[in-house]
Amino acid sequence: MSFTVQIKVMPLKDLLDPQGKAVMGGLKNLGLNGVEDVRIGKNIDLRINASTEDEAKQIGEEAARKLLANPVMEIYEVTVH
Repeated sequence: MSFTVQIKVMPLKDLLDPQGKAVMGGLKNLGLNGVEDVRIGKNIDLRINASTEDEAKQIGEEAARKLLANPVMEIYEVTVH
């Protein structure tokens, strides 16, 4: 079976997010003052051939842990569709 595994990678909340700060400044310059915070992350979709949904999620988790996310600076969330 073929599954779509979505991996969302975001910077840790305690770390500075320079891209987020730049976007925040741009939004304020546009007069959009209601925005309190901006965090910029990555969204990665993998098409995985696996026997079960759990197996596909396990492969996605391994890909995130070993390659797609830096655990020192980022958190990730894996979902299967």
